[in-house]
Amino acid sequence: MASRSRHTSHSQASIITLYDTNVQHGYSAQSWAPNIWRIRFILNYKQLPYKTVWVEFADVETTLRSIGAPPSVIRSDGRSVYSLPVLIDPTNTPYTPVILSNTNNISEYLESRYPSPAVFPAGSRALQSLFAHYIQEVFAKPLLPIMVPISHQQLSDRSQRHLRNNPSSLSAAYNPQGYSSSNPLPLGPQREQAWLAVKEQFDFIDTIMAKNVGDGDGIVVMGREVSYADFVLCSILLWIVHIAPQDWARVRNWNGGRWVRLWERCKPYMQEH
Repeated sequence: MASRSRHTSHSQASIITLYDTNVQHGYSAQSWAPNIWRIRFILNYKQLPYKTVWVEFADVETTLRSIGAPPSVIRSDGRSVYSLPVLIDPTNTPYTPVILSNTNNISEYLESRYPSPAVFPAGSRALQSLFAHYIQEVFAKPLLPIMVPISHQQLSDRSQRHLRNNPSSLSAAYNPQGYSSSNPLPLGPQREQAWLAVKEQFDFIDTIMAKNVGDGDGIVVMGREVSYADFVLCSILLWIVHIAPQDWARVRNWNGGRWVRLWERCKPYMQEH
């Protein structure tokens, strides 16, 4: 089901379409996967009109093949893997729209096609890309034993059954390390130990971002203006807020409230269309 865009001056057929997966909170569908939120942040920051098509995990490959989307990954054995996000941009050539998969590819395209306002300020693309890689592959790793099982539990029954049978379907949406959603959620002391490992990563990034104090505001990665790197970090915060709000209560108090301040800086770009 597609959501309605707030940009009513454009035909729904001629605006960007973002393919996403959701959890149901009450009567509304809610975006939550960090890699997909990176794209939402860029679209919102650049004020690009777009709509969302929600796709069940069980339907991802069928849906993406039907629209001609490229695979997000081709494995070493030659097998194509289809995963979200996928973006279709018909705004320049509606009869042959641009269809992209893979978060990094989509981010690069949006910045090149719609350069202003920039999420990669001049000369920062390499360093920001390295920062984003660190957040995904290192910073987020200790979160997986906590967040993957909780995320799994909040999907539809049909999606849960599909993921139990096809655990690799998780990878591109929110599980870059390939952590199995069938692993049990740590409880009691094990859960607290897991959160201590998470806090070590937050503490490290806090020391890095604090280096901007003096020649920046000490809140955002690039000094004073939000950029792609902030959106990458805030996508992780959104994951926690949407899937494990009880745990956001602890994270928001870490590092002198740094993560709440970053949240507030990114909040103007959190619309869901």
